[in-house]
Amino acid sequence: MNTIRRKFWAGMFGDGIRINRESAGLSIEEAARSAGMETSEWGAVEAGCVPDLDLLRPMADAMSIRYDKLAAMVALCREAWEL
Repeated sequence: MNTIRRKFWAGMFGDGIRINRESAGLSIEEAARSAGMETSEWGAVEAGCVPDLDLLRPMADAMSIRYDKLAAMVALCREAWEL
């Protein structure tokens, strides 16, 4: 897998998370706390580090978005996970 492509898609996923978090009116701290994550973990996702797939549902719940919307983002950005 091309590292540049993986970083690109990870960044796209992170941007999508940030946009959804901001649309929900949440700070990184609030979203992370609601998802049971450290603030640094959430910030890393927004910066382009791909989260473990088991964190997706708590992240969706924290942002009050449907899980299938987040799953669609993962599918679009699947190269970030090398799926």
